[in-house]
Amino acid sequence: MNKDRLIICSDDKHEDVASATDAFLLDQDVADRIAELFKALSDPARVRIIGLLAHAELCVGDIARLLHMSQPAVSHQLRVLRNLRIVRARKSGRHVYYTLMDDHIHDLFDQGLAHVRFG
Repeated sequence: MNKDRLIICSDDKHEDVASATDAFLLDQDVADRIAELFKALSDPARVRIIGLLAHAELCVGDIARLLHMSQPAVSHQLRVLRNLRIVRARKSGRHVYYTLMDDHIHDLFDQGLAHVRFG
């Protein structure tokens, strides 16, 4: 827990509340984008795909086989994840390989997993 958290109550001076929260209040665009990210993570199939891609670069066929899903269903989920910049694709010959977009996604997945397993 963050020990430097402010304790604010509206019974205090309103100027103190406003100035203390200005630095922390997200603008609407950023809040919308974060909400979209968490919506993407609200689907168990997408979370399972992210879990696989946190450890390996895989093609659609292998993901489908591992998750016992159809290729079109996996492709649909990967398209959602690509549009939200959660995964990226690399084409090699006839295959497209998927991996996580960056370490932020990997860290987010690991934190969620740790929270569920140990929290």
